[in-house]
Amino acid sequence: MSWQTHPVTPDRFEDFADVINQRRREKHCWCLSHRLRQAEIDELGDGDREQAVRRLSERENPPGVVSYADGEPVGWCSIGPRSEITTLVKSTLIRPIDDVPVWSIICVVVRPGHRRQGVAVRMLEDAVAYAGSRGAPAVEAYPVDPPGRMDLTMAFVGTKTMFEQVGFQVMGSTDAVASRMPRLVMRRDLT
Repeated sequence: MSWQTHPVTPDRFEDFADVINQRRREKHCWCLSHRLRQAEIDELGDGDREQAVRRLSERENPPGVVSYADGEPVGWCSIGPRSEITTLVKSTLIRPIDDVPVWSIICVVVRPGHRRQGVAVRMLEDAVAYAGSRGAPAVEAYPVDPPGRMDLTMAFVGTKTMFEQVGFQVMGSTDAVASRMPRLVMRRDLT
């Protein structure tokens, strides 16, 4: 099997959309909730969410990476400088643990039919490598560590075990809660 991961630039936008919103439903998540304030999303209206993400893909730091297995888009990882992720910048629940200009992972999506095959872990490795190639000194993630099975609908913040598999270490916990569990702060240093 061939494997590739690339930033979601305009030429890869359709592949990204095939992973997170294959039917292009207007009210479906476009992974904007952390990148734009709710008021900005509301101003866009449902029909313009796709265009907003397209505009994000044109930035110097696109909103994340898309992974391919044998040329088929199979996964999405929202990763970028924390300073460019509006919700994290303003968050009183997921506060910075120090002054390191980290990149943050806020969402992971594996396409149906490709789950439980190691796609997420492989994609996370590539996402971390991508951040390192762009000068990130470290990458943080904010997963949950549920005692049982976590409620997974489509996208998720990941689990402690998943991030440990790619070298992340627990740095603390946040005041944010997901699936009724506190979210952790995990980091992988790249320097």
